[in-house]
Formats: sequence, C-alpha cells, structure tokens
Amino acid sequence: MNVPPFSPPAAPPLQRLIERAMASAGGWLGFDRFMALALYAPGLGYYSRQDRFIGTDPTRSDFVTAPTLGPWFGRTLVHPVRQALEHTGTDCIWEFGAGTGDLALQLLAGLGDAVKRYTIIELSGALRERQQAMLHAHAHKVQWLSEWPEAIDGVVLGNEVLDAMPVQLLQRSQGQWHERGVVAAAPGAERAWAWQDRPSSARPPVDIEGEHDYLTEVHPQAEAFVRSLAERLLRSPHTGVVILLDYGFPESEYYHPQRHMGTVMCHRAHRADSDPLADVGLKDITAHVNFTGIALAGQASGLGVLGYTSQARFLVNCGLGDWMQQAPVAEQVAAQRLIAEHEMGELFKVIGFHKGPFWDALGFREGDRTASL
Repeated sequence: MNVPPFSPPAAPPLQRLIERAMASAGGWLGFDRFMALALYAPGLGYYSRQDRFIGTDPTRSDFVTAPTLGPWFGRTLVHPVRQALEHTGTDCIWEFGAGTGDLALQLLAGLGDAVKRYTIIELSGALRERQQAMLHAHAHKVQWLSEWPEAIDGVVLGNEVLDAMPVQLLQRSQGQWHERGVVAAAPGAERAWAWQDRPSSARPPVDIEGEHDYLTEVHPQAEAFVRSLAERLLRSPHTGVVILLDYGFPESEYYHPQRHMGTVMCHRAHRADSDPLADVGLKDITAHVNFTGIALAGQASGLGVLGYTSQARFLVNCGLGDWMQQAPVAEQVAAQRLIAEHEMGELFKVIGFHKGPFWDALGFREGDRTASL
C-alpha cells in the first residue's frame, strides 16, 4: 500500500496573512503591526469575528464594558452629554467604537429630541450589524461611517476605544533600548510566533529610573487618533467637546520603575492573560492608556483639557450616587461595579477636551486631577 507523504495542516487564514506581512517586512514585524492585524485584519481579525465577544456571559463573550452592565452608565452620561450639547449649541453626537450599541441606545433614549443625529464610526462589520439591530428604533437618527469625515462638530464620545489601539513595545535590556517585534517561531514549536528584540532609537516619553530590565509601551496610534480628532473639530464652525473613558494612568504612574512588565493584556471568556502570541485572532489584545500623552496630543493640536478624573468621581459628579440610593438592591450591586475602587471606579479614567473657551463641565467639578497629568 502506498502511503502518501505527511503534510502539515494548512495554517489558518489569519496566520497566513501575518506570515505574508512578515515576509514583506523582512521577517520581523513590530508588535504594533502584529496587533493591528490580529485585531483588525478585514474578515479575519478578532474584531471581524461574527460572534458576540462583548457581554456578561463568559460562555458567549470575552469581556464586559460599562454600558453592558446595565442602564446606569448610559443614564448617568446623559447629563454631562446634555450639558455639552447645550454648551456647543449642537444636536449631534459622534461615538467611536460603539461596541454593542448599549451606550448609544441609553443616550438616545435619555436625550430625546436634544439629539438629531447620532453618528457611529465603527470599523468592525460584526459590531456594526449588532448595533444596527440594537438601535433599530432610532434608525432615523443614527448613521454609520467606516472612515473619518472631513469635519466633526458637537459632542464626541469614546468608551474603551484608546486601549484597543495598537502599541509599540519597548524593552530595556542591560541598559539598552530595543523595540520588541514578532518573528516566525522555530520549526516544531508549539505556537506560530516568537518574540525578537531589535535595537531602537525609540524611547518612552520619560526616563525610567534604575538599570533593571524594563518592558513598556508607547502609544503613537492613540495620540494620532486624538490629533486627527482635533483637526476635524477645528474644521467645524461650531464648538466641540470630547469625552474619552478608558483604563490607564498619568505618565508618572504609567512609567513607574516598578511597572517593568508593561500593561499589554489579553481577554478571552472573561479570563485575562499576558500572552498576545497565543490564540491570535481568538482573543482581545489591549494596553492601558497613558493619559498624559493623550492630553498633550490634544493640546498640541489646538484643544484644551476640560478635565481629567477617575470614572467613579466623574459618575458621582453626574448624579449616579443619588440615583443608586433609589434603585433596587440588585441594580445597586450592578451599578457599584462602575464606581468601586477595586472594579472600574479607579482604574478607569475620564478625560475631556474642549474647542473654544473653557467651561465648567459637570463631570469634572469635584476631584479633577488635571494637575497630575
């Protein structure tokens, strides 16, 4: 009997795409490029998957966001957003990366006629379909874009958008800085990819004390996002407001000498791990946000910082605590996750930008930490 020669199974399409990109780059991909392909490769990356990866059920989702915990997050944001609409004299909201559509639904229901147009800029076709189903009752107000418009006016929102933007990895070894990239693993290895560091002139924005080995991230894409946002706001004849919510730190904490392992994390089935080279395309990859860099990018592009504070303080300033006292116990427990220090309350931060004169924004009236940036 003739036995055909053994041939290994074909690599998954995403792996083949990364292999081609790696070959075109000379066999080494910077982690930012690898992360971009793993998350956003059209039809193949994690955010192009057709299943439900955002939610509270670990059998059907990978992670939870504040709007999916219940109605309290969106109901609370109604108040600072309404104030911002009144201040700008507009009736337009722009949301980047609207996730499941829960926040948009909560805001549209709470703001009523104060909003005439709600624009969602969404790269994921899978999420866009989910949002369209969620927001069908408001279809006359909502529009979707997959590319940046020429100008933006009104109120801009981004909840957990910055953390999913690709980051560069920098590694200090024996006093020398390198950029960490990805190469093909050796034949017979358990996984397809391996790390490889290359000497680099890139540096973190501050000097890291000590001489110990140190891994961290820099965020050129997130900062470029803020600059692009500022450019389009400045093209509009109206004033504008930006509110961004995400997990992260100011620069002094982000690049603390003890934070020597970086902040890149992966999420799958509500479990976290720190290995982005495993199960590529099947799990989320994120990094914490350097809010000092975000603030400086906005200021350098002509925007002013409206405020910076913890999510807990922002939501309490906007009335969440008062409403929780009137809610059933089960709802109080769910809403508590939004402000508890060991949950989202302290790790998550809120930064606001304004075009035009500074004004007294509701969410930053108490506990503003702008001076810490």
